[in-house]
Amino acid sequence: MSVLVYAERSEAGWHRMAREALAAGQDLARQLGCPAMAVVAGHGIGEAASDLAKQQFDRVWALDHELLADFTADGYTAALEALVKHISPDWVVFGHTYQARDFAAKLATRFGSSLVSDVVRVRIEDGSPVFVRQLFQGKLHADVRAAGKGPHFVSMQAGVYRPEQVMEGSAPVETLPLELADGVVRTRPQEPFREAENAVDLTSAGVIVSVGRGIKEKDHLPMAEELAKLLGGELAASRPVCDNGWLPMDRQIGSSGQTVSPKLYLAVGISGAIQHLVGMKGSKTIVAINRDPDAPIFEVAHYGIAGDLFQVLPALIEELKKRSS
Repeated sequence: MSVLVYAERSEAGWHRMAREALAAGQDLARQLGCPAMAVVAGHGIGEAASDLAKQQFDRVWALDHELLADFTADGYTAALEALVKHISPDWVVFGHTYQARDFAAKLATRFGSSLVSDVVRVRIEDGSPVFVRQLFQGKLHADVRAAGKGPHFVSMQAGVYRPEQVMEGSAPVETLPLELADGVVRTRPQEPFREAENAVDLTSAGVIVSVGRGIKEKDHLPMAEELAKLLGGELAASRPVCDNGWLPMDRQIGSSGQTVSPKLYLAVGISGAIQHLVGMKGSKTIVAINRDPDAPIFEVAHYGIAGDLFQVLPALIEELKKRSS
């Protein structure tokens, strides 16, 4: 039995979820008492493989080929398929990224398997993993077991593991020779999407005040913005607020926005749909303010205030002003 972790990277370097996936793979292997391996794919990736080898793995595999210079679902599926056939891992772990969504299920199908996606928790029962997925915007949790012979494929949602949970170590690097014919890749990738130059990078913010539907209208945003400034943080929002045009899209937190892990995250008037939770539940301290005491946001919050935000926020602002004067 063994675990293989796919470490995603691009021309800009490691994907922000690469270390989370590595931590997940290490933890799964530890719980199962089996070896853990990691793999990186691309072209001219010697330095990346050496960097990956600084983590605690039994082996790091490098898939290096000119057809892997740019990501394509066809090329990466073929390369990973060759490696999985070569080493026969029981579990293949991905971060739940756009790239993984593009090819992980395709890869699983090559082995007559399926992809257990969006996993938010893992536990071991009777010697085998049970993967927990959220359904209906977090209102239900489903336990999923993989049946039949491996390999089995799983993608971990953002924030389930923290990047600093990766165990450092030393691993040998081995390159798998690949024979990929030109006809394997049937698509031609375009220039990668780039955010606007003036887009806000919320991933570097230490404090974030994020607002949701509960803010009711755009005219109420200055109150939340004032609170963010007093805390030395940034203002952000859930998707409905950005969809309404009240804040620019680069302020959106969630599965279709930015994934953040600040020291302090204030969720103001946010119910806690799974699409939002995956973008912020890795925050070190989460404070939720919502008038509905049964809102899903309270399940991930470290501190919760079940009250009217239009009463709570002014009180917080007043107290912060007193302390700063």
